[in-house]
Amino acid sequence: MRVLTVNAGSSSLKLRVLDGTEVIASDDAGPDAIDDTLRDLLQRSGPVAGVGHRVVHGGSRHIAPELVDDALVADLEALTPLAPLHQPAALAGITAARTVLPGVPSVACFDTAFHHDLPVASATYAVPVAWRERFGLRRFGAHGLSYAYASRRVVELVPDARRVVVAHVGSGASVCAVLDGRSVDTTMGFTPSGGVVMSTRSGDLDPGMLLWLQSHGGLSVEEVLDGVDRHGGLTGLAGTGDVRELEQRTDDPTVRAALDVYVHRLASAVASMTVSLGGLEVLVLTGGVAERSAWVRAHLARRLAHLGVRLDEAREVPTDADTEVTGEGATVRSLVLHAREDVELARAVLDLTGHSTGRPPVTSIRAPEMSLPSSQASST
Repeated sequence: MRVLTVNAGSSSLKLRVLDGTEVIASDDAGPDAIDDTLRDLLQRSGPVAGVGHRVVHGGSRHIAPELVDDALVADLEALTPLAPLHQPAALAGITAARTVLPGVPSVACFDTAFHHDLPVASATYAVPVAWRERFGLRRFGAHGLSYAYASRRVVELVPDARRVVVAHVGSGASVCAVLDGRSVDTTMGFTPSGGVVMSTRSGDLDPGMLLWLQSHGGLSVEEVLDGVDRHGGLTGLAGTGDVRELEQRTDDPTVRAALDVYVHRLASAVASMTVSLGGLEVLVLTGGVAERSAWVRAHLARRLAHLGVRLDEAREVPTDADTEVTGEGATVRSLVLHAREDVELARAVLDLTGHSTGRPPVTSIRAPEMSLPSSQASST
């Protein structure tokens, strides 16, 4: 059965029609052209059984794939302040699919769902309990669809691996500790702004600095958020978030310093994840930057040599392929996996609509906790 997948990222909107894991047709669209792009794509691919949508933030209530209805759309709109770079694009994709394919079920799949049962030690912020209860404050994480696929793929390639760190490094980036296929720690937090340094996002910051910028620096909340999400990260450090461009300018001290910060924070995050795992057996590198940048992979591995990570830096990594890059003398196996969030989306659609097994559709699962009301979400 063919499935349309709509993957809304912070810098792209990828449309794919899959039959199993095979891509039948694909296209990328901007939010203003998505209806026309969808129609053109479907003319080339033929009918689809369902549509799977990547949604970055599902809050505390949406912990598994769900059939899209008006109530779910309203919930996701209320969560927009927690993922302002992603949620609007996902909602645009949902609206377009429901318009172009009114009789075809749409399924929302949440990046946060993979982390919904993080251990208390990993999920809990050390803030007043009244805040946590009133506002639903916790570490939600992100990139869950990528982590879910990588976790399945690792089992196929290294069947006895239990302790795995997955680094999803693209325009957005995060790191996850996966123990026996389950997320036990991750770097992104309440929003996708936290964690490691990204293309335009700052990653973790001292909250006191943000408060100081408002109380003493005269910046508004909107200016601070804009700086953190859209003008921070590599863009704030070096003027661009394009790693390919920066790699060509490493003789520039400003650029080299930016890349040093970028890789240092990433390596520190990988190392910290091993604490939650009690060791490290496999390091997985996935996402656009991790897959395509030999420079980033090499410099990351050199900072992790004390953990037993060594790469075969001369090993060619083909585009859109899974490759083992473990080097001589390594005690940790290292894999570069092609990110296939589309496969996870299609799997969820077929499972939820009953097409994968022939059984009746699975009932959508929602946790009893309420998702953040818009009035509370906007105060973050």
